[in-house]
Amino acid sequence: MEESRKVILNPQNNLLQLEEHLYPLVDVTRPNTFRNLFPYDEIPKIAFNDRIVPHHFPEKIWITDTTFRDGQQSRAPYTTEQIVTIFDYLHRLGGPKGIIKQSEFFLYSKKDRDAVYKCMEKGYEFPEVTSWIRASKKDFELVKEIGMKETGILVSCSDYHIFYKMKMTRREVMNHYLSVVRECLETGIAPRCHLEDITRSDIHGFVIPFCLELMKLSEEYKIPVKIRACDTMGYGVNFPGAVIPRSVQGIIYGLTTHAGVPSEMLEWHGHNDFYKAVSNSTTAWLYGACGINTSLFGIGERTGNTPLEAMVFEYAQLKGTLDGMDTTVITELAEYFTKEIGYHIPPRTPFVGKNFNVTRAGIHADGLLKNEEIYNIFDTGKFLNRQALVSVSNTSGLAGIAHWINSYFKLKGNDAVDKSSPVVVKVKEWVDKEYDEGRVTVITDEELIQIINDVKSEMSIGENKFQ
Repeated sequence: MEESRKVILNPQNNLLQLEEHLYPLVDVTRPNTFRNLFPYDEIPKIAFNDRIVPHHFPEKIWITDTTFRDGQQSRAPYTTEQIVTIFDYLHRLGGPKGIIKQSEFFLYSKKDRDAVYKCMEKGYEFPEVTSWIRASKKDFELVKEIGMKETGILVSCSDYHIFYKMKMTRREVMNHYLSVVRECLETGIAPRCHLEDITRSDIHGFVIPFCLELMKLSEEYKIPVKIRACDTMGYGVNFPGAVIPRSVQGIIYGLTTHAGVPSEMLEWHGHNDFYKAVSNSTTAWLYGACGINTSLFGIGERTGNTPLEAMVFEYAQLKGTLDGMDTTVITELAEYFTKEIGYHIPPRTPFVGKNFNVTRAGIHADGLLKNEEIYNIFDTGKFLNRQALVSVSNTSGLAGIAHWINSYFKLKGNDAVDKSSPVVVKVKEWVDKEYDEGRVTVITDEELIQIINDVKSEMSIGENKFQ
């Protein structure tokens, strides 16, 4: 039989290639749950077929936020005032170029709707306020009532959801989804289709045929139809040559190349069940997704989402610039969550944890005191308004204690102490006594603050220092 596919020019690499086969919907009678990869009574398996896809890093990439949607599904709801305050922080963090492009909200409670109205009243171009709904016409009425320009729509795509949760066939569920998307487009609202559980889905038998239909609707209505690839269970892997549906780059390649989804209409939503949320998200950028969906501090379902602050620094490393993002806001957000919301940030959390740039080992502390670049990842004082700290132990000496006091209390100039300061000498005497009596652990910040307060009281030191 004569080959009917056209030879076309690929604008990405200027090489001739055969036009891709179309992918029809495979309407199976029984669900394909990929038991060979996900046996459930065993640890999931990572298989390889060594099919390698090319990098396709978009010219522009950005971050989207789900702190008020997925982030709220795993904790006590934020108050309206807290949501508005955090939204202000996100606006500042994203900078003048709006690298944090969107933030999505629930619409179901009055509190959530009040927060949406107050955030929209801010008049910020970025982050754009968007919503999230289930694929139901009742939910869509909420979007129309508020006047949203874009809404996310839950379109679960694995057979686990289609057969076991929704009790439909693939064709039935696709027709249902398309009817809701079409209604969304009829009113001029841009839909963002959340392909839930994509890393356990039949990519060629359902996801690509479905997305092809979505792209046809986008062309028909001349309105963008966005695709969010949701690694709902954290099964995605970024190893070259891994098989789909677990391969992140394989999924992104399939959506852009076979389903024709433009990079600017594609984003990745990751979870951290297997510690891969950040690396998978970065991989999605590298292989063609412009958007990465995140949540502040990774707060989200089960093990959480991709942390927003992590992708800020991934962005800077990939692009070679922060593009105006104000990273000191990350520290302000961490302090707000800790002091005002009462959220406990694990102390070893990168960028925001209490101990993330604290050096404890004696030999490392000595190196940091001589030159902080030796044991600090970058100028944390400049980018996060957090000076590198040296924890105090029996090896710290007077200089180490002085460094801790100046760093912790942010003392500079005439307010700074040196190793001859009476306060430093007194603290050193207490530290030496602790270790002479058999202590083997480092001194905690709380202990140092207490002993410094005791010394202040004993020596009648004014309140202008050590606040």
